[in-house]
Amino acid sequence: MAAIRKKLVVVGDGACGKTCLLIVFGKDQFPGVYMPTVFENYVADIEVDGKQVELALWDTAGQEDYDRLRPLSYPDTDVILMCFSIDSPGSLVNILTKWAPEVKNFCPNVPVILVGNKKDLRNDQHTKEELAKKKQEPVLLGISDSS
Repeated sequence: MAAIRKKLVVVGDGACGKTCLLIVFGKDQFPGVYMPTVFENYVADIEVDGKQVELALWDTAGQEDYDRLRPLSYPDTDVILMCFSIDSPGSLVNILTKWAPEVKNFCPNVPVILVGNKKDLRNDQHTKEELAKKKQEPVLLGISDSS
C-alpha cells in the first residue's frame, strides 16, 4: 500500500473525454461506448520520484444537471485536471466561462492542469466537415506536439 495518497479531480464539459482519459490511465483500457458519468472513482498506483503514490481519480459530471452535486467532489483535492475537447471549440470557451471560475471558487489554491482531449480528431475529415457546417474548426492552441 502506498504511503502517499493524492486526490485528482477531473472537470470539463460532458463528452469531452474525461472518463476515457481516466479509464485509459487507471485501467489501461479504451472504452468503446460513451456513457455519461455522474460520479466515478478510480485508483491508480503510480511511482513519482521513486516513491509509490496512490492516486485517487475523481471523475465528475460535466452536464448542467449536476452543477449542484459536483462541488461535493472538491474537498481535499490535490490537483485538478481541467479538460476540453479538440473537436468542440465551445468546450474550450467553457474552460474560461464555467470551469475556471468554479474551480477557483471551490479549490482556490489547488494546482490546475489544462488537458486537450481527442487530439486524434484534430485532422479527422468527418470532424472537420461537421465543424465547418457550424463555421468552426478543431481547437488549435499553437502548441507543438513532440509525438
